[in-house]
Amino acid sequence: MADKPLALVTGAAQGIGLACAEALAEDGASVILADIKGEAVMAEAARLGGHGYACDLGKPAEIAVLFDRIEAEHGPVSVLVNNAGIARPGDFLELSLEDWQAVLDVNLNGTFLATQRAARGMVAHGIRGSIVNMSSINAQVAIPAIASYCASKGGVMQLTKAAALALAPHGIRVNAVGPGSIDTDMMAGVNANPEAMARVLSRTPLGRVGTAREIGDVVAFLAGPKSSYVTGETIYVDGGRLGLNYTV
Repeated sequence: MADKPLALVTGAAQGIGLACAEALAEDGASVILADIKGEAVMAEAARLGGHGYACDLGKPAEIAVLFDRIEAEHGPVSVLVNNAGIARPGDFLELSLEDWQAVLDVNLNGTFLATQRAARGMVAHGIRGSIVNMSSINAQVAIPAIASYCASKGGVMQLTKAAALALAPHGIRVNAVGPGSIDTDMMAGVNANPEAMARVLSRTPLGRVGTAREIGDVVAFLAGPKSSYVTGETIYVDGGRLGLNYTV
């Protein structure tokens, strides 16, 4: 990659995506932030000295326009962080196809389309880039109330492996990060409920929830030269949760 890589982070207006952008900027990247929350993402991008774009990653046409604009205004990206994601919880027996599809459109289809488009630009310009996808521990363990989210993240895990193999001949690495329980807005309800928090901590060996920046730092590692021989992997940042069998 170039001395000052051009890094695009999706879903970057807040939370984990914003933390990824901050970590990449601190590592010297020129950052581009994209999010469906246009005003918020532009404000955060300006704070980081980067550029912000409004984009719904669940809509293929908007993804195409996003990359068209970035490539016209800044050139091809050398780092892509596919962080944009949604969840639509609900009873499995009542889950609608519309809600199921909406989650897969953003979490899996959006990740595929952005990866493909970014990789095309990298290959065309001889960029040995890095793509980092946001998976989840729910690629491995399931919660019945978020079946579509679990399915999408399992798909992201396998997409990461397939893309890594396809792009390795071009020197492009593709990896993923799988967060566990992280202190973001998605955990606000748990944070406000002592019993729910106790359940979370009971299955987290390190005894605390993680921070968004702890995810961002692992993403920055995978995006940069210190992970130059790592591809097709998912690093789970979960406080030890996936390794836990039982407690006594």
